Amino acid sequence: MAFRTCSALAAVGLTVALVCVPVLARADVGAQLDQILASDHRNPKNAPRDQYRHPKEALMFFGIQPDMTVVEVWPSGGWWTEILAPLLRDRGSYIAAWYATQSKNTPDYARRIEKGFDEMVAGRPELYGKITKSALLAPEFVDIAPKGSVDLVLTFRNVHNWAKAGNAPAMFQVFYDVLKPGGVLGVVDHRAPPGTSFENQINSGYMTEEYVIDTAQKAGFKLVGRSEVNANPKDTKDHPKGVWTLPPTLALGDQDRAKYLAIGESDRMTLKFVKP
Repeated sequence: MAFRTCSALAAVGLTVALVCVPVLARADVGAQLDQILASDHRNPKNAPRDQYRHPKEALMFFGIQPDMTVVEVWPSGGWWTEILAPLLRDRGSYIAAWYATQSKNTPDYARRIEKGFDEMVAGRPELYGKITKSALLAPEFVDIAPKGSVDLVLTFRNVHNWAKAGNAPAMFQVFYDVLKPGGVLGVVDHRAPPGTSFENQINSGYMTEEYVIDTAQKAGFKLVGRSEVNANPKDTKDHPKGVWTLPPTLALGDQDRAKYLAIGESDRMTLKFVKP
């Protein structure tokens, strides 16, 4: 049996009592994820996107365990919630760091999406009844979890939004603050070619790995891994409406629809950072 952490509870003379937290083998975590991904609780529109988002492989790359405290940043319609909440339900904690819809700076679409998210959660209390919601929009709303209490923070396709808003450094600082020492930040986002100007990154929705890594490191994180699990070599990244040209948005409607469906979803970076 492997152990993630061992903590001393007491010491009497030379005798030290340790409490060690067991880590499930990768095969066991993978089996649980397989079961969740195959479950009929998932929205029928969500499962077909597994081929582009690789949820099992990505979560295992980030080192998820069922007893962790996990924050998902801006879970939107709950695509990842359907996977994370059941995995963490019995032994862990899932915190949905939602858009701060009480802020005047929150877009209207976020308020609309929140209603659907809340209805999904309320409709399956046996799966989602332990979810904790908090509000996040740095620098105004940052109390998503107690500082130093979280094992894993996950953000999927959000960095481009924060870069455009100018608060990406503040958001990464929130993640750093809530993580335990040794805690992990997992980032997935649309990937721009190296050297892409910041203006083009904002306009296209594709961010360079350099920008994400630099922003994370300035917050105190250390890059410890990269994965190509979400790479898509078919994505040329030069589309008329940026990344939103591709599915699932298909911003051009029926124009060249077959072409963009054949490309699939965007080429994405998958980066793993740790709080020293």
